[in-house]
Amino acid sequence: MTAEFIVESLDACLEKFIPSDAQELKEITKILYGKSLQKIEISKAENIACTNNFELKGYKFVALTEQLRKPRIVRVGLIQNSIVLPTSAPIEEQRNALHARIGTIIESAASLGVNIICLQEAWTMPFAFCTREKFPWSEFAESAEDGPTTSFVQKLAARCNMVIISPILERDESHGEVLWNTAVVVSNSGKVLGKHRKNHIPRVGDFNESTYYSEGNTGHPVFETYFGRIAINICYGRHHPQNWMMFGVNGAEIVFNPCATVGDLSEPLWYIEARNAAIANSYFTCAINRVGTEIFPNAFTSGDGKPEHRDFGYFYGSSYVAAPDGSRTPGLSRVRDGLLVAELDLNLCRQIKDYWGFQMTQRLDLYAKSLMDAVKPDYKSPIIKE
Repeated sequence: MTAEFIVESLDACLEKFIPSDAQELKEITKILYGKSLQKIEISKAENIACTNNFELKGYKFVALTEQLRKPRIVRVGLIQNSIVLPTSAPIEEQRNALHARIGTIIESAASLGVNIICLQEAWTMPFAFCTREKFPWSEFAESAEDGPTTSFVQKLAARCNMVIISPILERDESHGEVLWNTAVVVSNSGKVLGKHRKNHIPRVGDFNESTYYSEGNTGHPVFETYFGRIAINICYGRHHPQNWMMFGVNGAEIVFNPCATVGDLSEPLWYIEARNAAIANSYFTCAINRVGTEIFPNAFTSGDGKPEHRDFGYFYGSSYVAAPDGSRTPGLSRVRDGLLVAELDLNLCRQIKDYWGFQMTQRLDLYAKSLMDAVKPDYKSPIIKE
């Protein structure tokens, strides 16, 4: 049987087939990624990355020098990873193994001066929502305020002087013990700053998430951290432009998009959506996706008529950062765990607002009125006919 052919990354293909000193590679890179980005010094963490087998990349976005404002420099980190233990292992062992793995990567990010780091969607567990089985997967759920993962992250955040975005399966103990897909924001002080619940829940293919939790009820919060104003657009919300827009309306300067998505379903969309959101809303976006194939003990079926199977598909990683001017970093690998570090100058957000005028020409009043009409039960589309 022929082994499956897997492309490690688009960047690896370009570097393999086009000489690095060729003008052609420079032009292709400019077309794909926008303006050229400087690489940042990452040698402090290279040994840790090599020893622990994760990819490490770092890039720098710059802004114009202003007369009245100093540069507002912040370093962000994006972590993508595969699960550590098989899905059949005891729940606590699976979670603890991921804590240890991600803790090591966060420590390496701290050595590179990362200020804000975001983990992938539901990072403490396999993405078991394809199975429709409530047990044992619901046992991964925990309190967003004082569960074992939040306690673990709080200690790391305080020790590393780092804001940590920790997306988990939340158990809401105050409201009937229901489940939510939630991102917990822990301040660099170690205190829980707040949380955001996933606004849009997919109902496509193997994405049976509505079996477990409903659409979030936290709106579009923006978190004022020591390093800048951040927001979290969880996974499927990236397909909804209005979702991205509201985080911008509410003042976000960086929007993190922690995901768990597979190649056959969404990969052609992946490289477009977060980047387009950065352009349309004049903020930075950080797209994070998990890696690998997760095999489950019992077979399940899809909503698309495919034969029963035991895996969700291939999570293709490819995490990247995009800027409001349309430039973006190369992505992390499609096949390996990784840490992407990006240095941002948040002054670029206002500079692009001034240059393109998207906010000035946005016409929120026009759309607010149209949408208010569209949600009425007796609404009729204003289609003009002959």
